[in-house]
Amino acid sequence: MNRILLAEDEERIASFIVKGLRTNGFRSETVVNGNDAVAFARSGEFDLMILDIGLPGLDGFSVLRRLRGERIEMPIIILTARDAVEDTVAGLSGGADDYMHKPFAFDELLARIRLRLTTPSATESTMLRAGDLTLDLRTRRARVGGADTDIELTTREFALLETFLRHPDEVLTRQQLLSRVWEFDFDPGSNVVDVYIRYLRNKLGTDRFETVRGAGYRLRTNM
Repeated sequence: MNRILLAEDEERIASFIVKGLRTNGFRSETVVNGNDAVAFARSGEFDLMILDIGLPGLDGFSVLRRLRGERIEMPIIILTARDAVEDTVAGLSGGADDYMHKPFAFDELLARIRLRLTTPSATESTMLRAGDLTLDLRTRRARVGGADTDIELTTREFALLETFLRHPDEVLTRQQLLSRVWEFDFDPGSNVVDVYIRYLRNKLGTDRFETVRGAGYRLRTNM
């Protein structure tokens, strides 16, 4: 499941984009200033950025220059109300992959996102691996060891397993997992993460997901 970083400080526009992305099968994270946009982009957890130019702190052009200067090649689509030709030229010559003006049609933005995610430079491996566990990002099925059959996963199980496989042997807190898989904050007393960890253990092996007391969970790769 592709993950989109949205750098947009207008709450109404951000909410509209996030809702549309979720409906079309994307996960997203929203930041509202340029400094956070740079920090999140550096994490390597995102497949594409939608970048507003008029961000507080570092503006979008500065974000773009900094990321490209650090050789971060994630596709970046500028989405801004600034429609002057010189701004468009500055964005594209500064390393943006695309430039859209507000107001905009979401379907057009979606088409541009999909185009950038299917270009060779943006194509990632379709398989994630950790030890004897593999996850096919296209079919959303897992396989353990030399088994002949794939393991079917629900949407949440797939998203949770994908998150662990992108952070093998790292301890992930319940709050991190809630944010990355469910995309909004649950009541701190919610046990939804524990429930889905149990589902994955039942399907993939009890010892594969280690409970780190007082911290969270870790996907073990030395199985």
